[in-house]
Parts: sequence; structure tokens; C-alpha cells
Amino acid sequence: MQKLLQVHFDFSGPFGDEMASRLQELAASINQEPGFIWKIWTENPDRQEAGGIYLFASEETAQAYLRMHSARLKALGVTEVSGRIFDVNLALSELNHAGFARGPEPLGAE
Repeated sequence: MQKLLQVHFDFSGPFGDEMASRLQELAASINQEPGFIWKIWTENPDRQEAGGIYLFASEETAQAYLRMHSARLKALGVTEVSGRIFDVNLALSELNHAGFARGPEPLGAE
């Protein structure tokens, strides 16, 4: 069953276009993670926060990514990473226009 991963952390920037420019390589690398389907990047410069909403193919791949990403962020100086994993109710999500809820087949899917 697909799982939604919500990641949140304090972040001093960059934000907006500068973030998009500087984090291209990181963003591209996420596409190669096992079980990854999609990500929505989140940011709030006023509150100095960032994170993302991800869809993974399974609980196991979401957990593995959360462990790896938390370690990567901590190595960059982020002191606390909040990560939560949720089931996705596809029927209700699609009713509310989340046509992307099913996403493409993840890399390595059979």
C-alpha cells in the first residue's frame, strides 16, 4: 500500500527561486530513491521552515527514505527532523481532485 511521508524541519534558506536553483541536483537524486513516486516541496521563509510531502510505494520504502534523509539533514546542521507516515485514502483523495494520488509506477516496480 502506498504511503504518504510528511517531513518538516527548521531551515534558514535559501527559499524560492534560489532554493530551486541550488537544490536541482538533490531534487534529481530523489527520483532515484527506491519506491519514490512523487514529492511536493514545502517552504515558509517567514517562519524559517521547509520540508516536503512525498508519496512512496510502501511503508518500508518511506521508512528507509526518512532514515536516510534525516541523517543527511542532520549532517547539514538541521537539529530536529519531524517525519510522519500516513496511509492514503485514494477514493476520497481523488474525489477532492488529487488526480496525482496514484502517481506513476515507482522505479523498480514490477
